[in-house]
Amino acid sequence: MQPRELCSPELARHLSEASREIGRQIGVLLNRRGEVEYVIVGDARQIELPDVGRARAGQLRLRGLRLVHTHLKDEPLTRDDLTDLILLRLDAVAALVARDDGLPGKVYLATLLPFNPGGDLYRQEQAPSVPELQFDALASVTALEQEMARAAPGRAVGSEGRALLVGAFTGSRQAAEDSMTELRELSRTAGVEVLDLMLQGRKEIDPRTVVGEGKLQEILVRSMALGADLLVFDRDLSPSQARHIGEATSLRIIDRTQLILDIFAQRARSADGKLQVELAQLKYLLPRLVGRDDSFSRLAGGIGGRGPGETKLEVDRRRVRERISHLEDRIDRLSADRATRRRQRNRAGVPVISIVGYTNAGKSTLLNALTDSQVMAEDILFATLDPTSRRLRFPRRKAALPTDGPEAVGRRPPETGEVVITDTVGFIRDLPRDLLAAFRATLEELEEADLLLHVVDASDPRHAQQARAVEAVLSSLDLEGTPRLLVFNKMDRDPDAVRALAHREGGVAVSAAKRQGFSELLARCEEVLWRRGRVQAPGAEPEFLRPRGG
Repeated sequence: MQPRELCSPELARHLSEASREIGRQIGVLLNRRGEVEYVIVGDARQIELPDVGRARAGQLRLRGLRLVHTHLKDEPLTRDDLTDLILLRLDAVAALVARDDGLPGKVYLATLLPFNPGGDLYRQEQAPSVPELQFDALASVTALEQEMARAAPGRAVGSEGRALLVGAFTGSRQAAEDSMTELRELSRTAGVEVLDLMLQGRKEIDPRTVVGEGKLQEILVRSMALGADLLVFDRDLSPSQARHIGEATSLRIIDRTQLILDIFAQRARSADGKLQVELAQLKYLLPRLVGRDDSFSRLAGGIGGRGPGETKLEVDRRRVRERISHLEDRIDRLSADRATRRRQRNRAGVPVISIVGYTNAGKSTLLNALTDSQVMAEDILFATLDPTSRRLRFPRRKAALPTDGPEAVGRRPPETGEVVITDTVGFIRDLPRDLLAAFRATLEELEEADLLLHVVDASDPRHAQQARAVEAVLSSLDLEGTPRLLVFNKMDRDPDAVRALAHREGGVAVSAAKRQGFSELLARCEEVLWRRGRVQAPGAEPEFLRPRGG
């Protein structure tokens, strides 16, 4: 055929006659030179296209193939036809109606449109016959590719990608929506531009694609409409799930753990933090190292199984294991150094207060306000990873701190009235196990703390769930017996409600940004550290931490 024509009248007649004779749909895939590359025979209702390989150059180029096939009934292009057009990025899809006499009848045609987030992804037209169809195939695809390149969505400077956030849930929809809101914040922190959120409720998670084949096609169509190049899933993906989804969409796929690891890699500043992040990343990567090519030899025995030795895949895995072992040894040495410093500090009799809490609850801001420090504090998740310690001097109130008699329980205050206050990495719901294990050397600082200040963002509607997540992490670190004081932060946003919450739960209401409520906070810390020597039994869970019904 001529490159400019959709289909010659002769080919249209051959297809129509053969299709009517055998009672099946018949199609051909033509390249831009007018040559037939594939002939496809389907059934009476549809045809199934072969694997035509990967796209030529991403979303700015078309496949270079156009599909012409027959319909045994006078019907327009079906949903499957249009889905093939979009997903395979074909130059065009056309359906010829095979009449009862075997001659070709109407022709229905569809071609893609440039990026159009708010509308259709294709245009359709029809004609009584192929000769009457006004369509220049070569000029049409050239103009369309130029328009796609011109209308391609630009990426913000510093953006790590344009992403669709994908979630699947089997329980409460409200909990899933809250989790997606947190995933959006994680993506913003990582520098990812979020284009849309797609959430699906299921009876059970699909073991292959998480969301199912139909939903995955819908996600792919949406990604093409918005110009997305990244899918972020709000759950941990198994290696096989990530591989299947990637093969089906040709997009970059990351899960929640991978996103958190990337944030930690961006935020780590000290040598200790970088080592711990690298260790967590390698532990995440190890089970996901898979072969991409069947040409590598395999370790096997017998005829046909002998090879030159280890495969590249096995070499990569061994190197990763060796690096993991090396990093664990270095982190253990760093942990021993920290233990020495803690023993020296304990001999000096200086109490230790550790600030813990959900990420972005205001821990670093509180440390800065209490000690006049300049620790980085931003309105993003995991702004600081490396533990920071500062000295804090309490205002002396000798009358309130008896040193003799039955009321003098616990440690007597040093003459200077100083403590060491430490800011630790923020926690998050379902903190990755590998990350928690990698940061064990950092979290050992909590074991020596005389008091934990559990900072809660009282302005967040999910503060109860966040506080429970922090308590779960503390329990996993065997810190249930360490005294703790609830500090409800950001009371400047709703003073009355936060004060009422703090009063009801026996905590303290403060505003780290406005430096409000510090007098009561310091007084409570002094009382815990030097007068009573303890707080309310940790086993008594505050009311706001108890799950509500419904």
